[in-house]
Amino acid sequence: MAWVALFLAGVFEIVWAMVMKTSDGLRRPVPTVLTLAAMAVSVVLLAQAMRTLPVSTAYAVWTGIGAAGAAIFGVVIFGESANALKLASVALIVAGVIGLRLFGGAEAGR
Repeated sequence: MAWVALFLAGVFEIVWAMVMKTSDGLRRPVPTVLTLAAMAVSVVLLAQAMRTLPVSTAYAVWTGIGAAGAAIFGVVIFGESANALKLASVALIVAGVIGLRLFGGAEAGR
């Protein structure tokens, strides 16, 4: 269950980043409230995952999911630029997240 909570925490990190983009610097009330709510859900789920997963694995996976997801959705939803080096960098983040899941240590819940 820790890995499910961690994955969902990462998804909510992507959500708050995407919604924050629409908040006009936290000046629009509805996107701002949604951003803060998604942040809270993300951190609570991360805290739950950290009850059993090591911090080194959990935090790195959480930020990796958020970084890769925000980069991908930024390109898809907001039309941000995408080039081979950017996409390769995102692929490296994803590879790192997968590696941490597979080799995060005996205490990583495997």
